[in-house]
Amino acid sequence: MGHDAGMTIVDAPRNMYLEGNYAPVASEVTATDLRVHGTIPEALNGRLLRNGPNPFGPQDPATYHWFTGNGMVHGLALRDGRAEWFRSRAVRSDATMEALDHGPVGEAQGPMSGNGPNTNVIGLNGRTFALVEAGTYPTELDYELNTIGPNNFDGTLDGAFSAHPKRDPLTGEMHAMTYFYGWGNQVRYVVLNADGLVTKEIPIDVSGPIMLHDIGLSAKYAVVMDMPCHFNLDAAMTGAGLPYRWNPDGATRFGLLARDGDSSSVVWCDADPCYIFHPMNTYDLPDGRVVMDAVKHPRVFATRLLGPDEGKPILVRFTMDPSTGRATEEIVDEHGQEFPRHDERLVGLPYQWGYGAHIGPHFEYGGLLKFDMHTGAVVEKSLGAHIGMQEAVFVPRHANAAEDDGWLMAYAHNAQRNAAEVFILDAQDFSAPPVAVVELPTRVPYGFHGNWVANQ
Repeated sequence: MGHDAGMTIVDAPRNMYLEGNYAPVASEVTATDLRVHGTIPEALNGRLLRNGPNPFGPQDPATYHWFTGNGMVHGLALRDGRAEWFRSRAVRSDATMEALDHGPVGEAQGPMSGNGPNTNVIGLNGRTFALVEAGTYPTELDYELNTIGPNNFDGTLDGAFSAHPKRDPLTGEMHAMTYFYGWGNQVRYVVLNADGLVTKEIPIDVSGPIMLHDIGLSAKYAVVMDMPCHFNLDAAMTGAGLPYRWNPDGATRFGLLARDGDSSSVVWCDADPCYIFHPMNTYDLPDGRVVMDAVKHPRVFATRLLGPDEGKPILVRFTMDPSTGRATEEIVDEHGQEFPRHDERLVGLPYQWGYGAHIGPHFEYGGLLKFDMHTGAVVEKSLGAHIGMQEAVFVPRHANAAEDDGWLMAYAHNAQRNAAEVFILDAQDFSAPPVAVVELPTRVPYGFHGNWVANQ
């Protein structure tokens, strides 16, 4: 199996998020001649990309936080039924270049600088960007995942960006809620046009310097989630890896910002205290209410400070009523879970099918879940106790295929091989064996987000 290794990373000391498949891999890898079981659909021409933390050098086990490791992007390129290559590349920043004994990247990195973006990787107008939130600019990558450099969308982004923007399938615009602790009690709603240039930045007052990972997006509204996890100066001064802490006296509320309005148009809907990293989808009801299906954590960073491990996260339907200023909630599914996805041709619109990763106690990765949002039916797919599935991405069979008619693609850790595999599943035949499995020569550490980026 052909591969080459570059950068070397020093093994880190003991810590849950530095051990097992959370631990960093020791080198960048390029691999060809990949072993494939089954048949890769010829319609899949593009790259399945993932991003996640891969820290450099020794880490203090008392303070290392899973969310803070240097970014490493992994990619599998498929073409005409073949697995063309697999690559893993560290996202370069001034900090990582110093760790690699190279010079600085030499460009502004945003209000904050430091580790290369470690949370998401997207395709935008023929370009590739690694993303993180809280103040660092996106980093542009080339097709083969090498770092080009920090990029504030060609000078159009005034401040921070988000790790989790959402693309409107009808307009091609990308929408995000962004934050930076230096803004105090404010976040910003940012819109990019289909060319990848910022056209709107609207400030929104919130309860404090909140941590805000994602956005709810319906046809009418952008939803800001104001939740009681705030930047904590004392934690920052004492060297916390991630200085955000749960405020037990705080509240959760959802702000409905009309997409054609300004900050004065926000209508707030109160909810019971909770934390949400990821909505699955958001859409408008005919009577003016707004539905947001999301994975709900009871709290974060209250007693367990190194990762999101403060009780079982479950799938909940929030219904926001701007006429009453209240959000009600209904449990959809009580499996422990995270990383909800759906057919993104239906972002902001009514939908039926959703997918998620089954997460056990202390964020242990298991199988995948499929949800029928009309009937409430849930199907779990386990590929064996030794297989830990990461976030699944839905790829339609063709542009006009029906919802759920396509493939689910996911990176997974095979504990028996101590290496990663990419699974391709028929979404409509969820219980069937995989359509194809591509064996990779290295681990892909448990991380956060990725996407299928079709060749143009």
